Amino acid sequence: MNITIYHNPACGTSRNTLHYLRDQGHEPTVIEYLKTPPDRATLKSLLQRMSMKPGALIRRRGDLYTSLGLDNPSLTDDQLLDALLAHPVLMERPIVVTPNGVRLCRPWETVKDVLTG
Repeated sequence: MNITIYHNPACGTSRNTLHYLRDQGHEPTVIEYLKTPPDRATLKSLLQRMSMKPGALIRRRGDLYTSLGLDNPSLTDDQLLDALLAHPVLMERPIVVTPNGVRLCRPWETVKDVLTG
């Protein structure tokens, strides 16, 4: 099965997801999104395939979210997408892409949903 994981090795949830995939016999394509962030088209496609708006993918922990004013309800989806593109660290992780679907795997056990279809 062709699997891609948008991964942050510093994130325990992301590490657990990758570990589970490998334990199941898969060797996914690993994209460390802090080093190689998705472009706008890819990010929009991932969001669409997950049926998510950009705001749902933004990590709210940490000072960056607050300092950028991303809690402002008047921000548009495009503005939130711009923030994700400018600051990939804001992206919740991991995102796993399989032929069965795309999921934000938080908690990591969510990955099972896209392995079984």
